[in-house]
Amino acid sequence: MKIVIADDEPLARERLRSLLADEAGAEVVAEAGDGHAALRACAEHDPDLVLLDIAMPGIDGMETARHLSAFDPQPAVVFCTAYDQHALSAFEAAAVDYLVKPVRPERLAAALERVRTFAAGRERTQPPGGGRKRTHLCARLRGNLRLIPIDDVRYLQAEEKYVVVHHARGEDLIEESLKSLEDEFGDRFVRIHRNCLVARHELVELKRDPDGHVHAILRHGDKPLEVSRRSVAQLRDTIRRL
Repeated sequence: MKIVIADDEPLARERLRSLLADEAGAEVVAEAGDGHAALRACAEHDPDLVLLDIAMPGIDGMETARHLSAFDPQPAVVFCTAYDQHALSAFEAAAVDYLVKPVRPERLAAALERVRTFAAGRERTQPPGGGRKRTHLCARLRGNLRLIPIDDVRYLQAEEKYVVVHHARGEDLIEESLKSLEDEFGDRFVRIHRNCLVARHELVELKRDPDGHVHAILRHGDKPLEVSRRSVAQLRDTIRRL
């Protein structure tokens, strides 16, 4: 079992590593001190399990788990934290188990057994994320990983099996559906076409060309974006209320 340990406290990582040394078949392939580093480690090593602290700088453990739920193959997540009040949120984030620090050897062993069951194909019925929205999108292609702040996203455009994220630093591809992104971020983005969502704060105006086609002008866009007929009325109303 390949394992990534993610915790911002070196002593906590050392304790877990020491306990895992006594577990047959357990191999620590990487350690990380924050959520971003944990995602990079998982993209590189494809672990079976991530032992994940919740309170970490930057991207916390809960959001890290939501990003991990989109990985293929998807690693099991076991939260390790000093605070038991996060237990409900942890299981809403589809964690396999929840360990309270200091982690006891017998509890860690039980968690590893749960992970083996998960890896064998146990059904997981709870949707990832518990309804909480992410603060970043995760582009993970060909072994590379980039976290894109939602605040920097200008528009999202479906392209074959990917979605192109147009953001302040360029473009990236993500392996998510436009519909799932609309469901999660509908308060931030508005649909202008069956293949495009635009950040509300980017909308400036609508223009009709000589052929009667309507296009959206974006605050930072390098080109107008086509608006479907069915979206025009809603989009005009959105722009009036901005």
